[in-house]
Amino acid sequence: MAYEKLGGMPLDYRPCRYGKSKLLFRGPRRDLSGQYVAFLGGTETYGKFISRPYPALVEARTGLKCVNLGWPNAGIDVFLHDPDVLSLAARAQVVVLQVLPAQNMSNRFYSVHPRRNDRFVEASPLLRSAYREVDFTEFHFTRHILHRLRSVSEERFALVRAELQIAWIARMKLLLNQFGIPVVLLWLSSHRPGESADQPHVSDDPAFVTAAMLEALRPYVVQLVDATASPGTQEDGTRGMVFSQFDAAAAAELLGPAAHTEAAERLAPVIRDLVMG
Repeated sequence: MAYEKLGGMPLDYRPCRYGKSKLLFRGPRRDLSGQYVAFLGGTETYGKFISRPYPALVEARTGLKCVNLGWPNAGIDVFLHDPDVLSLAARAQVVVLQVLPAQNMSNRFYSVHPRRNDRFVEASPLLRSAYREVDFTEFHFTRHILHRLRSVSEERFALVRAELQIAWIARMKLLLNQFGIPVVLLWLSSHRPGESADQPHVSDDPAFVTAAMLEALRPYVVQLVDATASPGTQEDGTRGMVFSQFDAAAAAELLGPAAHTEAAERLAPVIRDLVMG
């Protein structure tokens, strides 16, 4: 692994904007004239602590221009509410959409920040009524509040989880309908999609998303690519990642370069076939 001094900037992500979007994507900024493939997703797509994230590796394997529109800690809302990003993606030949977690979006129980979707903003009257013993002013992040709700009551937490899962399917369908071009759905995780998804921990990302939820999206995508990291790549830990000592704990929770290589290997032939026939 590579370290920099405490608080330093190990990687220059060369942040850039597209159109009037307020989001800063990973650069360098790409020329959007001509043909390209658009990659939408969260921290993994952005490539936090990764020198060459999987969109760059797909570009190297296919020779196609790949535009990285990953946004750290993204939920569905950040893309769905950004018309410039939606327009940019809709002009691509193919969209690759990373499966995003279900907890980072506004729902009937709580609202999140419109751009920093992992930031908890406010509990709804419905949630306050269900959890009268909880002081919601102490929470700033969605994972934190969900861990607390589960510890207070498994029974009541099941209602929150069900709401997140129902809302996720509806919101994903709405997002997928925005593009009008082939969309490849990418499952990039340390585990395969399961029959249940109960934990908000980062190791369970995409949090709360089950195999049945993915199947509900099949009619809206051309293909679902399973890029579950192999046991060998997970054993690598943070090997090959670039981060400061300050970020060591955060880096340890993310997939490393080998998992990005595996994802690119699975995606490249799919994208090549879609673009080149």
